[in-house]
Amino acid sequence: MGSNVWVLVFSLCCCSVVQSLDNTATESLNSLVQDFAFRSLVKHRPQTGALYDALLPRNLSGMDVSVVRLRSRRLWNKGANFSYFRIPPRTISIPHVRRLAIVYQNLGNWSSHYYNLPGYTLISSVVGFMVFDASNVTDTSVRNLTLNTMGHPISIQFPSVAFTDGINSRARCVAFNANGAFQITEMSSLGMCYARDQGHFSIVFPLEKKRRPWYLRVIGFVLGFFGLITVGYAGFSSLRLLKTKRIRAMEKHANEDLVLESRWVGNNKMPSAEVTRTQPVLESGFP
Repeated sequence: MGSNVWVLVFSLCCCSVVQSLDNTATESLNSLVQDFAFRSLVKHRPQTGALYDALLPRNLSGMDVSVVRLRSRRLWNKGANFSYFRIPPRTISIPHVRRLAIVYQNLGNWSSHYYNLPGYTLISSVVGFMVFDASNVTDTSVRNLTLNTMGHPISIQFPSVAFTDGINSRARCVAFNANGAFQITEMSSLGMCYARDQGHFSIVFPLEKKRRPWYLRVIGFVLGFFGLITVGYAGFSSLRLLKTKRIRAMEKHANEDLVLESRWVGNNKMPSAEVTRTQPVLESGFP
């Protein structure tokens, strides 16, 4: 008990760690909540089928925890309709026990500290329930149980959720598993989700990317347009300059290959090509 309290206090102080994928803090919270719930059962000497609120410490202010003790036979015949959950009839516990306890949770304003879904935001409190062997409520080593609903869903009615047309179409149900995984499903009706077993649940909404103001988009378009023109002009100028350099290089090369002699004509010295005379050739082939 003492170690759980210290782990919980540390997790409350380090919210960034709690919001990571590590589920150590949620496991410590569940263990602590179960402990306070069973203390409430021992204190009230509960009647079967009566729901009792658990007294939580001040550092858990904002959370609601309640507990009910049921006979397995009643769960099979009538189901359980407590808190935000409706467990259908023909439900059995695994392993089978004579009496079981269902601990309900509403994390309230602590929801986002213990459960964080990347790309989504919580629009409802995280609610959940856990099932334990209640054959002996004074036993410190309480067994966790699972439920078999014979294929029928467990309905979850979320409290105090206001929906608008935009949110209603995109809202989703999420189920957080004990191993840290989660499952997102569509919401069939307003504020109603469904599950097959115990766990923690919420309604989420996908985060929207922030849009830039219209004038920033216009400025970006104008700068991009002029930038494209500038790049095009620079490319055209570079090609033109390269072509001019090639022509000059070819002219220079041609001038260097042409060897001219200089001759004086009057008082002026002028270039003169070398005279090469083709020797006459007789038709007989002899020179």
